[in-house]
Amino acid sequence: MSNSLVELVNVTKVYDATSPQPALNRVSLRIPAGEVTAIMGPSGSGKSTLLNLMAGLDRATDGSIRVDGLEITRLGEAALARYRRAKIGLIFQFFNLLNNLTVLDNVLIPAQLAGMSVRAAEQRAQELLDQLAIADQATRYPARLSGGQRQRVAIARALINRPVLLLADEPTGALDTHNGEQVLDLFRDLNDAGQTIVLVTHDPRLAERYADRIVTLVDGAVARDAVALEAVR
Repeated sequence: MSNSLVELVNVTKVYDATSPQPALNRVSLRIPAGEVTAIMGPSGSGKSTLLNLMAGLDRATDGSIRVDGLEITRLGEAALARYRRAKIGLIFQFFNLLNNLTVLDNVLIPAQLAGMSVRAAEQRAQELLDQLAIADQATRYPARLSGGQRQRVAIARALINRPVLLLADEPTGALDTHNGEQVLDLFRDLNDAGQTIVLVTHDPRLAERYADRIVTLVDGAVARDAVALEAVR
């Protein structure tokens, strides 16, 4: 038995059967609980595909993916939706907030979908907004916020159901350097409290500074898997 939180074994993803190059090619990877893993690589190397497969947003063509003891590659759509609600927090480069809802209502969406009571959900949302220093923005709308504030809202939304795995796809890509570093400082605080995080980033300096480990993909395969030598702990 593996004690890894995430385990991929020979995972392959083919989008176009006529293409000679799969998006992912026999990727095997183990991620222990409590680790920050950065996924790097050139454009088209399979980084986002890897994250989408872990999230259950896409299906592997071949291989096995196990998250928190659950084999997800053969789950039906309803079971995958339950898996995402219960186990996964997702953060995107462009925030993916609903502009017609307030900050608080955006954060509450996953809790409502998971069937959390209104009182418990609002209490949890308030805790997160406090923790992320945006409690004073709760009644505002996303369009009135800065990029850094919007990403904090997205982080709160991703965390409301207490996911075992936080997946972040270029979470600082739409932010300036200062706000990007603030967001990654938040990730480090979350990790210090035990949160397992996998993040895709194009910035090797940030990966070295904030991750425990850096996995580099090239042409859909793992080219390098190494400890981040400059990780701050």
